[in-house]
Amino acid sequence: MPTILKSFSKEELIHKFHDIYDMGWIKNYRGRNDGAPGNILEDLIGIPENNLPIPNAAEWELKAQRADTKSLLTLFHMEPSPTALHIVHDILCPKYGWPSTKAGTKYPVDEMSFRATINASVYTDRGFGIHVNDDVQRVEVTFDSTKIGGNHETWRQTVLKRVGHLHDFDINPYWGFNDLFHHAGTKLINCFYVQAEEKKVREKGKLQSYFLYSYVLKLSTFDLDKFIQAIKDGKVFIDFDARTHHNHGTKFRIHQSDIPSLYQSAEVILDKRTKQQD
Repeated sequence: MPTILKSFSKEELIHKFHDIYDMGWIKNYRGRNDGAPGNILEDLIGIPENNLPIPNAAEWELKAQRADTKSLLTLFHMEPSPTALHIVHDILCPKYGWPSTKAGTKYPVDEMSFRATINASVYTDRGFGIHVNDDVQRVEVTFDSTKIGGNHETWRQTVLKRVGHLHDFDINPYWGFNDLFHHAGTKLINCFYVQAEEKKVREKGKLQSYFLYSYVLKLSTFDLDKFIQAIKDGKVFIDFDARTHHNHGTKFRIHQSDIPSLYQSAEVILDKRTKQQD
């Protein structure tokens, strides 16, 4: 049976945010994962969980995090092109990956891992970076072996053996501007960003966490030019999380303080935090 998504107006959502704040501290029944605040918020609003590539609430996307988190916020998932080459599974993991820490135990002995969080400001210690190529209108993953740290010399030699050279990729993984614009512009056109304060209370000998949804920011009109500029400035990160037998998905992510820079306007509609964040 298909998931039925209820449509919410902007005014209805704002009213619900105030009602949820008035509920006070809400017991966390979703666990310690980063998605718990958002999962509970969707439960309270009445939005069913779904993986459909559309905004969670009609024209408004909901993003929620713990207020004190250091984790990046996931904007959207999108695999690199050329998609026909299965870049992550067939190139990055087997040719540029490294043995999984659980190879031979939880996973097969030959299980390889490719986990990297990269941006345009600095190369990782394995030599991976991001380049925004305005000439051909695309965001590219680059490889520069001169940036590899000394602690990865053994891995460097295995890349040379597997690839045959240590130059840049034969074919750079990339995301075309137009594809990014379509994907991000559809998913993130308008967004409510919600922060949940967290407290822990000892109950029956165990610590139980509670959330207070005390801060809501209304972000209007996702700006595609600002998004590309944020990538150039290193504010947007591309996060690979794959191993030989499973790709968890390639994510575009950002620090919570930089989210407003992606939109034409930002308005605080609720701010009753018990402790102001930096």
